Amino acid sequence: MSIPAFADIAKPTNDILNKDFYHASAATIEVKSKAPNGVSFVVKGKSAHDSATSGQIEAKYTDSPSGLTLTQAWTTVNALDTKLELDNTLTKGLKAEVLTQFLPATQAKGAKLNLYFKQPNFHARAFFDLLKGPTANVDAVLGHEGFLVGAEAGYDVQKAAITRYSAAVGYSVPEYTAAITASNNLSVFSASYFHRVNSQVEAGAKAIWDSKGSNNVGLEVASKYRLDPTSFAKAKINDRGIAGLAYNVLLRPGVTLGLGASFDTQNLNEAAHKVGASFTFEG
Repeated sequence: MSIPAFADIAKPTNDILNKDFYHASAATIEVKSKAPNGVSFVVKGKSAHDSATSGQIEAKYTDSPSGLTLTQAWTTVNALDTKLELDNTLTKGLKAEVLTQFLPATQAKGAKLNLYFKQPNFHARAFFDLLKGPTANVDAVLGHEGFLVGAEAGYDVQKAAITRYSAAVGYSVPEYTAAITASNNLSVFSASYFHRVNSQVEAGAKAIWDSKGSNNVGLEVASKYRLDPTSFAKAKINDRGIAGLAYNVLLRPGVTLGLGASFDTQNLNEAAHKVGASFTFEG
C-alpha cells in the first residue's frame, strides 16, 4: 500500500463517518463533462438549510506529456481561483502547485505554494501562504510494513514562531486501519478504527478527547452496507444521540442520486432534524 499523507492516516475512518451523508445541505447538484480536446468541466451548486446558496464552475486542462494541469474556477462569491500543477516534472515523486485567488469586487488577492513529495516509504507535504504571514505548514509520514508514524508543524515567518504541531501513529492494511492522533499542540487526542468486514460491509468508529476541555470523550460509529453493485446505504450515530442515514444509487450510467437525513434521537419532538438530496451527472 502507498504511504498516505499526514491528514489521511485516518482517512478510511473519516470517510465512513463523513462521506456520502447528504443531510448537511438541503440539496446539492454536480455536473461533470469532458470536451473532445480533453478539457473537463465541473459545475457545482449547493443550497444550505439556512436558504443560502453557493456554487462554482470549474474548467481543467491536463497536458499529460509535460505533467502540467491548469484549473480555473469562478464561484458565486465572485472569486477567481486558479491552480497550476506540475507533477513529476521537476523530479520524480515531486508535485508542485501554485494557487491564486482574486476577488474583483474588493481587489483582494491570495497566493499559495504547495509541495508534495512521495516515495515508497515516505510522504511529505509543505504548504506556504505567500501573502499572509507568510506562513508555512509542513508534515511528513514514514511507513514500513503497514506501520505509520507522522507529524506536522506550522510556522509563522514574520513572528518566527511555531504556531501549531501534531503527531500521529497508525497501522494500515487492506482489511482494516487503526490510528491515534494528537492534534492542536498535542491537546486533542483521537483514536479511530476502520474495518472492511467483507465486500458488502464496512464499519468504523472514532473517539475524541480534548484535554483542555471537558472530561467527556466524544464517540461516533458508522457502518456501510452495499445493497447491490449500484447502491449502498450508510448509518451513523454519535454520543450526543445524533443519528444519520444515507442512501446512494446509480440510477443509470452517469446519473447518481443521494438521499440523507439526520435525527436528534434525544429530542425527536423538536425541529432539529435535517434532510438532504444530492444529484450527480457525469458525461
